[in-house]
Amino acid sequence: MSAACRAPQSTNDSRSRRRGGRRGRAALLAAGAAVAALTLSACGSGGTSGGGGNTNFVTGSDGIATLDKGDRKDGPKIDGETLTGEHLDIADYKGKVVVLNVWGSWCPPCRAEAPNFVKVANATKDKGVRFVGINTRDPQKGPAISFEKDYKVPYPSLHDPMGKLMLRFPKGTLNPNFIPSTVVIDRDGKVAARSQQPLNEEKLRKMIDPLIAEK
Repeated sequence: MSAACRAPQSTNDSRSRRRGGRRGRAALLAAGAAVAALTLSACGSGGTSGGGGNTNFVTGSDGIATLDKGDRKDGPKIDGETLTGEHLDIADYKGKVVVLNVWGSWCPPCRAEAPNFVKVANATKDKGVRFVGINTRDPQKGPAISFEKDYKVPYPSLHDPMGKLMLRFPKGTLNPNFIPSTVVIDRDGKVAARSQQPLNEEKLRKMIDPLIAEK
């Protein structure tokens, strides 16, 4: 089994995965029905998403999918309440490179990649990069808040227990449908890159650095 996990496809899928610990069981029971529309059922290393037509994006051997600047489309509206109870709208970050990381406190690969995100977020803030987490399948905020404290996460996370923000990305685009997933938005608010697996520092910089360099 690989390190990246998709959201559950159905209630039956949720039942089959209740062995994953108390937090995982609680999250799946609460969120299984609502995220069924994602039609995702297994753990995997990523790949292209559903939908027909010419997607134009290319996925490299490292699992990172990218779009040339002329082929990018506007990202969906991503907004809501953060884990600390504040309203956040990534539209306010237009003109910045925005890194969206989908994660859950119950997710071991998310814990593995967290130090890399913290390090790169701190290193790129002065270069016009903003990180935003999307915390999903954590019915209660407590475990997610503890996760952020444990790893000294310096950026906000939207609380999205039902995975609704993931559904705002159209199928066939660089939509996040694994946990963890990372999507990078360019300075014009367009989706530029996606990874559907946990990232080390090198791969994360590989997604961000070309967009920092764009004029």
